[in-house]
Amino acid sequence: MDFINSIKSIDTQLFLFLNGKHNAFFDFIMHWASSKFIWIPLYMFFGYLVYKHVGKRLWMVVLAVLMLIVLSDQISNRGFKNNFKRYRPCQNLVIQSQVHVNGNCGGTYGFVSSHAANTFALATFLGLLFYKKINYFKLCIFAWASFVSYSRIYNGVHYPADVAVGALLGVVIGFLVYKLYAKINLTF
Repeated sequence: MDFINSIKSIDTQLFLFLNGKHNAFFDFIMHWASSKFIWIPLYMFFGYLVYKHVGKRLWMVVLAVLMLIVLSDQISNRGFKNNFKRYRPCQNLVIQSQVHVNGNCGGTYGFVSSHAANTFALATFLGLLFYKKINYFKLCIFAWASFVSYSRIYNGVHYPADVAVGALLGVVIGFLVYKLYAKINLTF
């Protein structure tokens, strides 16, 4: 138990350090980085790239992406948050007065970050899909997923461990769904 408490203490201190670095300019940027709707044009661009590179098999990619988003979102919420019940930093009464909350605090529990799980699942899947087709795509999409995930710490709603484990969960789900997609794609 001491090991787990040590990890939580380090995680809390790292959170307070990162969350404590804020200003009005980044408050605006990070608030929007966490918004689901601001990224709709980017998702449309991803759809265009998929259509351009896979053509009529677009429907298979759309089904795979829907599957990975549902999996990452449901596993992060029902599988992790509802079982681990780790308070979000903005809900933690011990540190609440030290937390810079930029926007809405969200639900009570935060382990793991669904934003991190979802964005990293999508980044992994699309990164593998376009691995040899688009130069620097993988680097760009993982930079985007990292930016969105970091915004959750900045906004005061997740600890670094919430984001790191959420990202890892997303990578695993994105990889597994891609493998399933690749296997099914070979049979069509």
